[in-house]
Amino acid sequence: MIEAALLVVFPVLAAFAASSDLLTMTIPNRVSLLLAGAFCILAAATGMPASVFGLHFAAGALVLFVCFGMFALGWMGGGDAKFAAAAALWFGFGQSLTEFVLLTAVYGMVLTLGLLQLRQMPFVPEMLGRHDWSARLLDHKSGIPYGIAIAAAALHVYPSSYWFGLIG
Repeated sequence: MIEAALLVVFPVLAAFAASSDLLTMTIPNRVSLLLAGAFCILAAATGMPASVFGLHFAAGALVLFVCFGMFALGWMGGGDAKFAAAAALWFGFGQSLTEFVLLTAVYGMVLTLGLLQLRQMPFVPEMLGRHDWSARLLDHKSGIPYGIAIAAAALHVYPSSYWFGLIG
């Protein structure tokens, strides 16, 4: 049962966050809360040592601090900041967190450049602008749904994280 939860909970919540950000340009608080809650439950259920648990929380707190600074500067949405911190909680300090941060930046750059280019193409609004979500996505005044990049990086790194070592 625990192995099934390790295989399903994090990926499903990350995918939900990405799709929510794509369709509504928001990531509900409940996603970040569910990620944090599921982390605590699974850490207890798997017998994660207290020192490792503390390092995971420190990683989440550090990412939250940095991302809220970026939010305060208008570089990132609040939902993105909370989602990134909740995902970082699952990675702790170490190679997984480093990969997560770097891949988030790379995927974010690709997403941003691609979306900005797409917004410049004259025929695209006619093709995609018929739906609220695509019109919002193509709006020049609209932000970038960075939750997609965060989720892509999280899903990329998750198989090499602490958690997959527990799956037999």
